[in-house]
This record gives sequence, structure tokens and C-alpha cells, in this order.
Amino acid sequence: MIKRLSHASIFVLDQDSAYDFYVNKLGFEVRTDAAFGDNMRWLTVGPKGQPDLEIVLMPLTEGPHLTAEKVEVLRDLINSNTFGAGVLETDDVQKEYEELSAKGVEFVRPPEEQFYGIEALFRDDSGNWFSLTQRTTT
Repeated sequence: MIKRLSHASIFVLDQDSAYDFYVNKLGFEVRTDAAFGDNMRWLTVGPKGQPDLEIVLMPLTEGPHLTAEKVEVLRDLINSNTFGAGVLETDDVQKEYEELSAKGVEFVRPPEEQFYGIEALFRDDSGNWFSLTQRTTT
């Protein structure tokens, strides 16, 4: 029986830049940062309050699962801000919006009321977008 999701991958254009964004701007913890194989790097991060989830910051590089052609297609899609990477929850969207904006996080939509709570949308340094959400309490 499957018990939980432990890892989720996000394609990033540059792992060093993604490290800076996720750790220094979003405040995530580094879970694993290890070299392996031929010049490969396994880099995972996660929210401090969710220790059982690792987000793999996956570089766009040619390898067993990605041909050079696929890498270019994915790079074009990422550069066009195609991928929504997920929903990040917070207790206070307005406060988080102000703090992240001050750190240089690019928001594409400020906090707005939605049927499920208050939501703002931002992009990571590669162009992947996230929903930052404060759920409505009932």
C-alpha cells in the first residue's frame, strides 16, 4: 500500500540559482545536497514545517530520461512560464506576500479573495509558478 508522497520534482534552469531562491528567499531547508554520477547533483529542499517532503530541484540536463531535444523543449516551456509547481500554504498571505516581495520574489498576482481562501501567485527564479494560499477557516 502506498503511504505518502516523499519527493516531488521541479525542473529548474540553474541549481545554484534555485538553491538561493528556495533557501534564501522562500526560507526552505536543504534536505540533501550531494554529488553523484558524472557531474550530477541531488539537491532537495522543503518547507521547515513539513520535514517528510523533499522537493527535488531537478536540473535540465541531458541524461537517461532526457534527450537534448527534450531538454530544449522543456527549457522553452519553463521560459514561457508554463508550469504550475504547486500550492504553498501559509497562515497569513498578506504578511508572506510583503516579506517575499521585499526579498525580490516576483508575484504575478497580489493576494486576492477566492472561494477557498486568499491566494497570491508568484514565480520561482526559473519561471515555475506557485499559488501561495491562506485557507478560509470555517
